[in-house]
Amino acid sequence: MNTFHGPYNVRSGHTNLNDTVKEDALMNKSFALLATLVFTSSLSAQQTDSQRLAQILQAQPAETQARYAYRHPQETLEFFGIVPEMNVVEALPDEGWYTKILLPYVGPDGALIGADYAPDMYAKLAWASPEFLEAKKTWVATWTTEATTWRTDDSAAVSAFVFGSLPDAVKGTADAVLFIRALHNLQRFESQGGYLTAALQNAFDALKPGGIVGVVQHQAPEGSSAEFVDGSHGYLKKSQVIEFMQVVGFEFVAESAINENPKDQPGPDDIVWRLPPSLGTSKDNPELAAQMKAIGESNRMTLKFRKPGGM
Repeated sequence: MNTFHGPYNVRSGHTNLNDTVKEDALMNKSFALLATLVFTSSLSAQQTDSQRLAQILQAQPAETQARYAYRHPQETLEFFGIVPEMNVVEALPDEGWYTKILLPYVGPDGALIGADYAPDMYAKLAWASPEFLEAKKTWVATWTTEATTWRTDDSAAVSAFVFGSLPDAVKGTADAVLFIRALHNLQRFESQGGYLTAALQNAFDALKPGGIVGVVQHQAPEGSSAEFVDGSHGYLKKSQVIEFMQVVGFEFVAESAINENPKDQPGPDDIVWRLPPSLGTSKDNPELAAQMKAIGESNRMTLKFRKPGGM
């Protein structure tokens, strides 16, 4: 049996090489067109997500938007790869500055899971009043109820837990965990209860293989003393945070200068809360407050980590 490739000319009984060349060229054009369509579709989806996030940010209250210059929520969330339909764990969601952005952005096919410090860790903070500590005992229920009022029919589902008590139902379900200015207090009391280790292990266990951890943290100069970066000043070193994450098992993926502020150069006795919006050391000193406002909010590292595995 004779075997041949390409179009067969029935008139001559031979393969037509010209037709073969034409067919190959046509096939190559088809593949190129298909690749272009796939790329364009992907690019269009990215643009749509970006536009959707921009619209959500533009709809936030003026006091929220006033902090975009230092928090850069669009660039930060896009750097971390947060997209609609994700299940996202947000550490220390508090009054919902980021939550109110994430709920409509992740959307009804995603989920937003708040994660707070353990109540017994809060008890170690000097400023924590008895009323505050009592309220923290029911935080999971009360915060979930409050966050539900921030939802619409087009928002993500809401739930919550406290670090050290990760529900079995959450394990292996999260696409991303966000620690935005949330690590310093965990480090501050790590030696008194392993709070940082527990929180990072919870993050690891909550994530799917290949899931992402996004960190935004007040950044200390690398030459800072161990005492300065124990968490009590609010600052941590970048190398310190990377080591924390790698010890638990995360892979360091990338960093961004999005949230850096070179004007923030803390001295050995400075605390991060001297700066806006807290102005904790200058509320009664207009001249000093003006100096702090001229610096702006803190210098912040923005780091991306990944749980091994997945595609």
